[in-house]
Amino acid sequence: QVQLVESGGGLVQAGGSLRLSCAASGRTFRSYTMGWFRQTPGKEREFVANVRWSGGSTYHADSVEGRITISRDYAKDTLYLQMNSLKPEDTAVYYCAAGAGPLYRDWKQYDYWGQGTQVTVSS
Repeated sequence: QVQLVESGGGLVQAGGSLRLSCAASGRTFRSYTMGWFRQTPGKEREFVANVRWSGGSTYHADSVEGRITISRDYAKDTLYLQMNSLKPEDTAVYYCAAGAGPLYRDWKQYDYWGQGTQVTVSS
C-alpha cells in the first residue's frame, strides 16, 4: 500500500505562485512513477506532470510547460509541484498519484491517489 497526502492548495491571484506538496509513505512507493493530475467539475482528470521516484527525467503537460515544475525530495519522501505564473485556467483540484507502471499520462494507469487539494486562481 502507498499513502499520499497533499497540501499547499489555496486561493491566489493570476500571476502568483503556489507550491503543492505530496507526502508519500508505504513500503514500495520508491519504485513507482509519481504524478500530478488536476480536475475541474464535469471534466476528465488531466495530466500535469510525472517523474519516476527513483530518478530520471521529468515530464510536463504542454499547457503548463515552463510555468509548473515537478520535483521530489528523497530525504522527506515528498513530491512537489511548484506552480508559477498561475492563470485562471489552472483552477482545479490537484491530485498526487503513484503507479507501478511506466511514465503514463493516463490517470487510469495510476494505482494510488491522494485526497486532492483545491487551487483557485482569480483574475
